[in-house]
Amino acid sequence: MVTSYIGLGSNLGDREKNINSAIERLKHLKDTRVSGVSSIIETKPVGGPPQEKFLNAVVKIQTKLSPKQLLRELQDIELQLGRIRSVKNGPRTIDLDILFYGNKRIKEKDLIIPHPRIKERDFVLIPLGEIAPQIVKRLSNEDNKKDKYSKAVNKKSKAG
Repeated sequence: MVTSYIGLGSNLGDREKNINSAIERLKHLKDTRVSGVSSIIETKPVGGPPQEKFLNAVVKIQTKLSPKQLLRELQDIELQLGRIRSVKNGPRTIDLDILFYGNKRIKEKDLIIPHPRIKERDFVLIPLGEIAPQIVKRLSNEDNKKDKYSKAVNKKSKAG
């Protein structure tokens, strides 16, 4: 089994229900088990057109699925929960992103792991820091931006 982290976001409809429904569906993926779930936080949208605030979370899973199989399963969950891809970085009922898949580094047209903008996104760093602080600290050390780790930890304690 490989440890993977999945980022979740929603800013359309019943956002909390969308996040919780996605987590429940993750729990039922074949050859996969959920081993950690962060708190759900509310964040401002980053990029894209003007839109409502997001709810975000991160889920830790153990899986035997390949990265491509996992991506397909996540996209299926998005479709089941009404995701329509019409505008880049636009509003969405649910967004599921593979943040990490073990220590793999993949750079393909439809799949980049680790997620390319993790370090820029507090809406990922804060919930990830809650369930995997060692990863956020490692990311911070890689960039020599220790303030990013501190910011994520401080926001987590303020958001809690």
